[in-house]
Amino acid sequence: MADEATRDRVRALVRDVLSKTIPDESQTGLSISPAAPTSAIKSANQTVTRDESAKLVITEDDVRGLERGAVLRIAENARLTPLAADIVSERGIEIVRRVSRSGSKQMKTVAVGADHGGFPMKEELKTFLGELGHRVHDFGTNSESTVDYPDFAHAVARAVADGAAEVGIVIDGAGVGSAMTANKVPGVRAAACYSVEVARNSREHNGANVLTLGSKTISSEEMREIVRAWLSTELTEDRHRKRVGKIEAVERQYQR
Repeated sequence: MADEATRDRVRALVRDVLSKTIPDESQTGLSISPAAPTSAIKSANQTVTRDESAKLVITEDDVRGLERGAVLRIAENARLTPLAADIVSERGIEIVRRVSRSGSKQMKTVAVGADHGGFPMKEELKTFLGELGHRVHDFGTNSESTVDYPDFAHAVARAVADGAAEVGIVIDGAGVGSAMTANKVPGVRAAACYSVEVARNSREHNGANVLTLGSKTISSEEMREIVRAWLSTELTEDRHRKRVGKIEAVERQYQR
């Protein structure tokens, strides 16, 4: 009981401190996630019950102790696991996302992968990502010897879903098979893109976190243009966030 009383006092102190130090959205880039019930949304300068904005993946352990109507602050690109999302929904927990003010210039950790057909372009991609200032995690393949694209698409998708990388890029012959594979991983929204316009749309409208490319359908220069556009575009508008939230809700229906 003494331990619980101590924890309660600490929580109360944290809430009091946060209520006096959390400025509004115009100052810090805080935004209310559309995943929270519309009736519960108030303003971005309300008291934050818990701050988990340093994490890329929010699990049930991060939200289990929160009471009904609590306010949880998370990173802009953070993902909730299905169990965490269920708890948030059941308890009416409000989600406040911290939006980075650095925007498209922010360094990202990018997971990359390719089959044998995409290997040469993957090597070019790694160099290009380095030039843009991003960190790269290479999941293979490492030669032009014949391999199976699902293995590498799955590895990249898992890295994104687990929070080891913020986004992923996979290259095979057409980009379609890798997209199909990656989209089997919960939390992943993979888009096969063949133009700059589609790449921007997949990010701005659909919140894609994995990009798949076809080495036989685009040139090296087109690859660079598509990747540059894809990485520099963000999901920012509430109307698009709401629709992506519905994609996630559909996914959760088939995970129980």
